[in-house]
Amino acid sequence: MERYVEDYQKRRLTERVDIITAINILRSQGCEYDDLIEEITKVFYVDLDAFNEIVMAA
Repeated sequence: MERYVEDYQKRRLTERVDIITAINILRSQGCEYDDLIEEITKVFYVDLDAFNEIVMAA
């Protein structure tokens, strides 16, 4: 997937519901679990602890 956003344009994802929504969107577009962190950080600043908890629970 070709996505890139300038750092000053990135939104922060700190709420679990927002992270889950972003993951669900990426998964619906065919993104594999191994590529999620790479793809999501191209567009957002992500709370990595919350992201890891969500992915590990899935």
